[in-house]
Amino acid sequence: MGHTRVVIVGGGFAGYHAAEQLAKNTGPDETEIILVNPTDYFLYLPLLPEVASGILDPRAITVSLAGTLPTVRLVLGEVDRIDPEARYLTYTDPEDNTGSVNFDRLILAAGSVNKLLPIPGLATHGHGFRGVPEALYFRDHVTRQIELAAATNDQAERDARCTFVVVGAGYTGTEIAAQGPEFTRILAERHPELRDQEIRWKLLDVAPRVLPGLDRRLSNTATDVLRKRGVELLTETSISEATENGVTLDSGQQVATRSLIWCVGVRPDPLVQSLGLDTTEGRVTVDETLTVPGYPHIFACGDAAGVPDRANPGRLTAMTAQHATRQGKLAGSNVLASLRGERLNGYHHRDLGFVVDLGAREAAANPLRIPLSGFTAKAVTRGYHLMAMPTNRLRVAIDWLLEATTKRQCVQLGMVRSGTVPLDTSSPELPNLRGEQEAQSSVRT
Repeated sequence: MGHTRVVIVGGGFAGYHAAEQLAKNTGPDETEIILVNPTDYFLYLPLLPEVASGILDPRAITVSLAGTLPTVRLVLGEVDRIDPEARYLTYTDPEDNTGSVNFDRLILAAGSVNKLLPIPGLATHGHGFRGVPEALYFRDHVTRQIELAAATNDQAERDARCTFVVVGAGYTGTEIAAQGPEFTRILAERHPELRDQEIRWKLLDVAPRVLPGLDRRLSNTATDVLRKRGVELLTETSISEATENGVTLDSGQQVATRSLIWCVGVRPDPLVQSLGLDTTEGRVTVDETLTVPGYPHIFACGDAAGVPDRANPGRLTAMTAQHATRQGKLAGSNVLASLRGERLNGYHHRDLGFVVDLGAREAAANPLRIPLSGFTAKAVTRGYHLMAMPTNRLRVAIDWLLEATTKRQCVQLGMVRSGTVPLDTSSPELPNLRGEQEAQSSVRT
């Protein structure tokens, strides 16, 4: 088939596994593979809450793209524009230089960003959970709130700083709310001033139960654990406004807090809407082979793609790591098949179950539809994550061992400030240094 160039946009679950599949099944003399990504690593996102709570080192869940995909050429940058007809894209690198890349085949795996709602003050005072900068900011922020609470004699201020509001009881929100109380307990134990201080964690969701998209038995397990840890569950509830001093619930109740963690869900990367391609529910429309209709040289997968769900006719596959991983592998295989004139395969999947880490010795899991809880679920959950990670398994396991046998390290590093992790961003994996500079400039003027 001659020398061809395949360009992959995005190095998340879908993009990484597409690149890996291509690299394993073709050689550099046959196909040039280029991966365009804002960072030089693949982030194992499901373990991000453990980075935020100080259990894992962020380097343990970041997988080097160049180190694990040696035959793939990495281009650092954010894609600005894709021309499907002329077959080229433009990008901006980390130093604001622009460049372009031509392609014979394109795999669009741009992923997703925080989902926003038109709630006054949300974009300013809320913080999401989609990248390492956000997790590091969260760790520093929570640590700082406990330390400032200990330093003040104003009881109202102390109560506000010791109140943490998590909106969204899906995977991420539930895991954060479950692990948060232990983290703040460890922090508060270092301050005698907080000996009798109540530390409150609230988990809100408009659904009637936590983990609304999963089996009710998993939801019940998570609910029991959350309540045992003192988390206040406010179902069928959201917020109507966020300010510097707190949030207003849609019931009208005021909650004084300095911490609003937004985990309501995700939306496709804004790049999708700029392409001029057909979309379904905001995601690039593809057929079952992951090909974009009318553009046989373009494939899309993962959260950016509206992939038909064979198991649920008329619906799209969920925006999960399981689907993204499998779709990435299929996209890689189908690209090679299209180049070689072979038959393309359709996407189908078997539900392997879900795992939710609830911190300490608790988890909820249903591998192969077998509901588990407690220590057994914890072992299955951690085993699943270790198997799913491309590398760094030993580093993660060592961090887990240290967490079980030593005191957790809890200090503010001050490396990520609030203005660098805005909720409304197309690149949660990158700190928005320009936004911080603008904020500081407005303060000075």
